[in-house]
Amino acid sequence: MATPQADVIVVGAGLAGLVAAAELADAGRTVLLLDQEGEQNLGGQAHWSFGGLFFVDSPEQRRLGIRDSLDLARRDWAVTAAFDRPEDHWPRQWADAYLDFAAGEKREWLRGMGMRWFPAVGWAERGGAGAGQPGNSVPRFHITWGTGPGVVEPFERRVRAHQQAGRIQFRFRHRVRRLNITAGAVHGVSGDVLEPSDTPRGESSSRVVTGDFDLNAGAVLITSGGIGGNHDLVRRFWPTDRLGPAPTHLLSGVPQHVDGLLQQQVAAQGGNLINPDRMWHYTEGLRNWNPIWPAHAIRILPGPSSLWLDPTGRRLPYPHIPGASTLDTLQHITTRGYPHTWFLANRAVIKREYALSGSEQNHDLTHRDLKAVAGRLGRNLTPALQAFVDHGADFVVRDTLPDLVRGMNDLTPDTPVDHATVEREVLDRDLQVRNPAGKDPQLAVVRGARAILSEKLIRVANPAPILDPASGPLIAVKLNILTRKSLGGLETNLQGQVLGPGGQPIPGLYAAGEVAGFGGGGFHGYRALEGTFLGGCLFSGRVAGRALR
Repeated sequence: MATPQADVIVVGAGLAGLVAAAELADAGRTVLLLDQEGEQNLGGQAHWSFGGLFFVDSPEQRRLGIRDSLDLARRDWAVTAAFDRPEDHWPRQWADAYLDFAAGEKREWLRGMGMRWFPAVGWAERGGAGAGQPGNSVPRFHITWGTGPGVVEPFERRVRAHQQAGRIQFRFRHRVRRLNITAGAVHGVSGDVLEPSDTPRGESSSRVVTGDFDLNAGAVLITSGGIGGNHDLVRRFWPTDRLGPAPTHLLSGVPQHVDGLLQQQVAAQGGNLINPDRMWHYTEGLRNWNPIWPAHAIRILPGPSSLWLDPTGRRLPYPHIPGASTLDTLQHITTRGYPHTWFLANRAVIKREYALSGSEQNHDLTHRDLKAVAGRLGRNLTPALQAFVDHGADFVVRDTLPDLVRGMNDLTPDTPVDHATVEREVLDRDLQVRNPAGKDPQLAVVRGARAILSEKLIRVANPAPILDPASGPLIAVKLNILTRKSLGGLETNLQGQVLGPGGQPIPGLYAAGEVAGFGGGGFHGYRALEGTFLGGCLFSGRVAGRALR
């Protein structure tokens, strides 16, 4: 066996890798931190995120009068995850441990490193199908002050300090192709050295090989991320039994280098890859008018008021309403083979309810600009949303419904919507807003949400007729499927050790983050409650880093 060059090799300089490397170096261990991309991509996908974190019974919730509890969160997670397989043993264990973390020390641990959160708690995956059905019973989506970069920042700071002290060394543009294994134990990695690249963060970089490498250590921790940028792998694992055929047209919510190839290599060398058919793709994707990576999509994080229409103009059946249950609505769309769907609203609704996912779409929060954040309460759309309205290929803006329908059909001439159908759906809905009660369940969700102060003040529009000229113009948004997260992954025990044949740990091999399904090989089960992707990277990276001390 070759002489170790460090105590631990961490492969992947995203959030999980940074957390683990910081924990290891804090304990005096030496770390080699490898990544196939350049230093400009440090922080990985977390950098691009909205920075949402899942907390349970937080001070932010309590200040808003939100009554949350660990018992309620456990029930929400259980019915949302719907664990039903023998291989869900470790995912269940990880889910329980993560919920304890989210309701316990998670917030104070992060706060002690300087992290802070926006006071209005978001209600992502709000459900609506019933108390025993998927979704968050209460708002739990805490937006980090600084968004994704604000989540990465304290861990990058810790890692940089250890780099200066000589405990952590970076190896950028090192693409791992193989695990080094002797007598069944993993003791290193080997692969290609790629040519230097100054390609800006997120853009596709060169794959020209200039050499090779062979590095060894006491253990190897894989934190190389998911498969969302590799549509071939997404299609390979697409669950046709549950979701029907994979869509012919997919957009990407992550850069091209999120390719899943190292995960596949670890599986080829004996690591158990479980639940690869469980994946998390969004239904509200917009073609980015100013793309960074191929097929770059931005997701609308919607409030609950828009009408959601199928390609012909019929309203999706309840409970398929905006922001309710992503996977269930995805299933409804893809099993019917819809090439796209539509949101139909007006300016008043999108002003209040259309947030755009991503740090680059929320400059005010990302750059901690209080004055700009306060501007969200004014009459104007945010600059990022206004740019999509003005330049986005998926937006149609008109003053009258006939003109709006014509614009929608100009955008999708092969699948035209029917004006009479759309008009009937809009009028039926508008008749229901004239009274404080009615028989429309979507409006009942809207009214219920507005009982929470933050939802009423900044997130959910007051129920009003869509066709009210004072709220215009009318807006239709063509929605596409975009790839995002892997919910399955390498099977790990509660120390982050990768399991192999017979469910036994592979000596010297660990995994954390999305490559491990955020813990255990899929601690979300079939569906996620949101705010749990970054949290899963934080938790599993910390667990693995501390286990390797």
